[in-house]
Amino acid sequence: MHLTDTQIFILLTLLKIAVVLVITLTSVAYTVLLERKVIGRIQNRWGPSRTGPFGLLQPLADGIKLFLKEDLMPLAVERPLFVIAPMIALACALVSIAVVPFGNLTTYRGVDLFQVSDINIGLLVILGITSIGVYGISLSGWSSNNKYSLLGSLRASAQVISYELALGLSLVGVVLRAGSLRLRDIVGSQSAHGVLSWNIWPQLLGFFIYLMAAYAETNRAPFDLPEAESELVAGYHTEYSSMKFAMFFMAEYANMITVSCVATLLFFGGATSPLGHLFPANLGGPIITAVLPIFWFVLKVFAFLFLYIWVRSTLPRFRYDQLMSFGWKFLLPLAMVNIVITSLVLVFHG
Repeated sequence: MHLTDTQIFILLTLLKIAVVLVITLTSVAYTVLLERKVIGRIQNRWGPSRTGPFGLLQPLADGIKLFLKEDLMPLAVERPLFVIAPMIALACALVSIAVVPFGNLTTYRGVDLFQVSDINIGLLVILGITSIGVYGISLSGWSSNNKYSLLGSLRASAQVISYELALGLSLVGVVLRAGSLRLRDIVGSQSAHGVLSWNIWPQLLGFFIYLMAAYAETNRAPFDLPEAESELVAGYHTEYSSMKFAMFFMAEYANMITVSCVATLLFFGGATSPLGHLFPANLGGPIITAVLPIFWFVLKVFAFLFLYIWVRSTLPRFRYDQLMSFGWKFLLPLAMVNIVITSLVLVFHG
């Protein structure tokens, strides 16, 4: 049977989606293991080491355990919203990966192999989808009919809305420099001279703001007030168990990976080599040429995830009034200053 170009395009796109989804979910599972291992070493202990060689099968064991646990649902919950809330959180966390370019532009039969969807406003799409994820947290807290869950979801909503402003504004400098919201264009603008072309140098202030706002957006330490165990039991997922809890858990780590991907694309040159054009583009044949950028991309994302974990194991939690003051009184004005400085530099030296 002869397939038309449209059918080939649809089949390849579906295959891409399946592969990216499997890789993302596997990355989520092993990011949890990485975190447990690294924090264990920082606290002078082993971390998971019994399940499989070096504890490598621990994520599989945890997944099976969560899948087989009884799915408890309290009588007084708002059932439809209680069920749909973790789905919203996980869906928003996974969908945003679709616009991330993992490697160089490599096409087969007109299909880009290393990006699910190349959208000319890719950065806005990521910011929009991740901001919708807060609805999952808000609905989970309200529908649980539990005061701790409600307080956790209120905290999360206020926190995400507060830091979203600073996060969005911190990226304006990068967009001004690249002149585009398309992620491939932003990566391309940093490819000429390797490390020296990366946005991290001219946008160091923007990167600092992005880093702080990203930690707060993903509810990670030292900004993990929505699920502060010492105050709110487990925050917005107090009443959740089994796979519903696992969905929230996966959403948090998928958001971490998305944030790391965006940082890599916008500030660290994406899938481009840190050596720039020092070596010829076709070094080692077509396979090496296609695979090497993916290696650089994964390495940069891994480094960012390691920083995430290091910060969690090192810094104490903020007080809630400190958290809000830091966002509104420090990061937001700083982001505006960064936009003004970047604009003036581009006007006089662009």
